[in-house]
Amino acid sequence: MKLPQGWLRRRRVVTDLATPLSSALERELTGYARLESQDALLLDADGVGVLTFERGVPVLAYHTGTDRGGPDALADLAVAGPYRIELYELEDGSLADVHGDSPLRIEPGTPAERLAGDADLARRTREQAPPEWVGAGSQPTRELKAVEQFLDDEDRIASIREAARREAASRADDWGFDVE
Repeated sequence: MKLPQGWLRRRRVVTDLATPLSSALERELTGYARLESQDALLLDADGVGVLTFERGVPVLAYHTGTDRGGPDALADLAVAGPYRIELYELEDGSLADVHGDSPLRIEPGTPAERLAGDADLARRTREQAPPEWVGAGSQPTRELKAVEQFLDDEDRIASIREAARREAASRADDWGFDVE
């Protein structure tokens, strides 16, 4: 992910990512955060995380060490602190090409939930985000799609219920219970 050079607005080491995420939201920052985890700081692990913001709302996530983006990049960043964080500000509109229809997109409240464990910050972030962004980047996994397809198959569910009833009646008979 190629980003324009921004103006450094904050650089510090934090143990809780809620603080810089909240700061970006309150400042309505358009720009990006560069997150270097404890693993990178202390253990020479490769890569840093990058979150982009539009008016304080997280839009994209990318991890340079794993070359993964979106929710997968957030998983790569979800390690115990401390983190070295740098917040960069950009001019409005300078991330329009990067944000576009990117596979790196994340749902606005997800960084607050996964990286900071802050449900209130996630709620505030979603409230500040444009409605069409809420839910973006949170594509269901294959497993979830399979479960949804299964639950939509009423005939299959009915046959499973009937088989369970027969099995329960058979066991009740084997154990000497009265079946009404």
